[in-house]
Parts: sequence; structure tokens; C-alpha cells
Amino acid sequence: MIQNILDVIRERRSVRTFDGTALKEDARKILRFAEGVENPYDLPISWKLLDAGKEGLTSPVIVGATAFIAGKMRRVPHAEEAFGYTFEKIVLYAQSLGVGTTWIAGTMNRDAFEKALSVEEGEVMPCVSPLGYPAKKMSLRETLMRKGVKADVRLDFGKLFFDGAFDAPLTEKDAGDLTAALEAVRLAPSAVNRQPWRVVVAGNDVHFYEKHNRGFVSDDGWDIQKIDMGIALCHFELSAKACGLAVSFSISDPKIPTADDTEYVGTFRAV
Repeated sequence: MIQNILDVIRERRSVRTFDGTALKEDARKILRFAEGVENPYDLPISWKLLDAGKEGLTSPVIVGATAFIAGKMRRVPHAEEAFGYTFEKIVLYAQSLGVGTTWIAGTMNRDAFEKALSVEEGEVMPCVSPLGYPAKKMSLRETLMRKGVKADVRLDFGKLFFDGAFDAPLTEKDAGDLTAALEAVRLAPSAVNRQPWRVVVAGNDVHFYEKHNRGFVSDDGWDIQKIDMGIALCHFELSAKACGLAVSFSISDPKIPTADDTEYVGTFRAV
């Protein structure tokens, strides 16, 4: 369990500029933690620490990182959500140790990473992250990237969360005991900060939906934003438990009317 999870979520940011210091024991702690993380879909994921220098691993958006963590899994239904959920737990644990991370899916030499991870036929390596101690000052490229995607901006509470139906925005006051957990979802990172999660609260049931944005589903059906949905599920569960709520996950579509671009993902019951 990550201590002070709500504080960790609030403090964490993507780090792309590192001071070049080797992690040593912190890296081993992160790998041990990763190997013990379970996900709501019970899908196995293999994790490995990669030495950037030995393996020749690079990314044009990363400066000063000496190590990466990467995971691979079978390409099966819900692989995206399971990976996002699991990797975000690892990212938050790293943050609790003072280790910086950032999600990388495209801006890397993917062939080199997949070779280092020994990705086989039928397996997928959705994302990787550098691991390192943040430099005292961001690179100019990192500063411009954060500005370009408005990395520190999030949609308003009432645009993400709804009371029983999508035509009834949920207020923080009406969210009651769920307020902190929903705020943790609101603060979650996502690909180019698109924030695809939408949540309908119906009594004790908290229904998660993906609002699709164009350009995130590949020709073969792989949906990057479902990884984002896994991140949102992770934030909600960890934060709800930290607030003393008992939560259980299921996939049981409540058939709430939605827009054509909005897809049901899963439900947490929180009591």
C-alpha cells in the first residue's frame, strides 16, 4: 500500500529531465513492487528494469535517465485497462520514493525497447517509463511540451462527473464521501491530457465511461485511451480505500443513455 496516496497523486508530475544519478536500491524496490501488483482483470504482466546505456535505449523527449521500467503482456480483451491500472500503481509508488517517471508510448526507439524486453509474438509492450531523480531545472523541451498540452490543467468537476445520468452534473458537495476519490480521478494523467474518463454516480455504484477522442484507436483496435481509463480506475480505487471506503469492481453495463462517442468501461461499488 502506498502511504498518503492522495498527497502522492497531487504532487506527482511527469518528469522528462533527470539528474543522471543511478537509482540502485530504489530501482530494485520499484521492480519488487511492480511484480506484486494485481489488477481488477487478473491479467498477468511481466516487468523488467532496463539499463539505458547497456541496451542503447533512447527517447528524444528524455534527458539524463539511466534506467527504464517496461512491461509486456498478452494482447487480450481489457489488456489496455489492466496495463494502465497496474503501471499507474507503479508510477505512484515511484513518486512516493522521490523517483520521477513519465509515460512514453510513441516517442522512443520502440524496436530497441521491445528487443530489450524480449517481446514475443502475441505480446504487447504498451508503454515504458524512465526512472530517475528529477533534475533541479526542466529542459526547454520539457517546459514547452508541458505548456503545449496544458499539463497542469484539468476539466472542471461537473464536466467529468454526473449524478445518475449524463444530463445531471455532479457537484463536489453532492459527491459526499466520494469527493476525494473523484478528485483523484480528475487529477489523473492521460495521453496529451485529453482526460477521456466520464463517471456517473448512481447510489453506491460508480460507473466509468470512456469518451472517445479521434486518433487514439489503431487500425487493429488497440485503444490508447483505455490505458488512460485504467489509470483513472487505479486513482479511484486507491483513493476510495484511503478514505475508508470498501470497493469492489465489476463489468455490468447499467445501460445509462450515452452519447455515441461514449463507451461503458466498468463499475466500482463503494460503501
